[in-house]
Amino acid sequence: MRDFLIDPLRLDSTAEPVILATRRQQGEMRRTDRHGHARGQLLGTMQGLIALGTDDGRWLIPPINAIWLPPHVEHEFVSHGAFHGWSVYVAEAACLALPDRPRVIRLSGLLNEAVARAANWPGGSLTPAQERIAGVILDEIAATPEEAFELPMPTDPRLQKIARSLADDPATRQHMADWAAFAGIAPRTLSRRFVLETGLTFSAWRQRALLLRSLEMLAAGNSVTTIAFDLGYETVSAFIELFRGHFGTTPARYFKRGHT
Repeated sequence: MRDFLIDPLRLDSTAEPVILATRRQQGEMRRTDRHGHARGQLLGTMQGLIALGTDDGRWLIPPINAIWLPPHVEHEFVSHGAFHGWSVYVAEAACLALPDRPRVIRLSGLLNEAVARAANWPGGSLTPAQERIAGVILDEIAATPEEAFELPMPTDPRLQKIARSLADDPATRQHMADWAAFAGIAPRTLSRRFVLETGLTFSAWRQRALLLRSLEMLAAGNSVTTIAFDLGYETVSAFIELFRGHFGTTPARYFKRGHT
């Protein structure tokens, strides 16, 4: 899809203000093709979920979070259902003090309000008051801790084969030895290299894939019971406890949370 939120020429121009912000609401799913730009991007949604992918990982972004993408990171994204989202694009020079890899952050009340104001600016040079608001946005991107919504992808082609299959169907019940045979790699090598390349053990990576898939299923309106059993959890309570441990609340309450 080539329907960009902002003219791509503006995203590569050094003549534009330090930040460009925009909002978009449409009644259908939004999908963008793989692309990149000279500006960094903070992308968020006001309802549902956004799934975003790069060469290095996959992320899910719920409404209480946003994802930061440094300049020139090739990415694509798709919304789960109708799209009601926003983006802030940061001039490349201003990104030097910001994180140098993609990360999901929690939307504070301050950041949420600053973005809402910036999205209503008419364009052109920023006033002194707008410059201060832009500074708040940059400070919040730099200082807000990362949250675990990433499914990091390995670089070894054999591990990528496993990871892509599991990401597509994390509920599959094959054991690690089966996956090793599937990819033509020794189980010990699989275990060791998975940690080296993703920072997670194979079992922890698989559990995160399941939990992220559960968010997609919640956003689609599936019941907690359906999700638990479809994803292979032995009991509903076991799924709820794992979900609470990772996301800090129960599945039933997750999308009812407001911004902090």
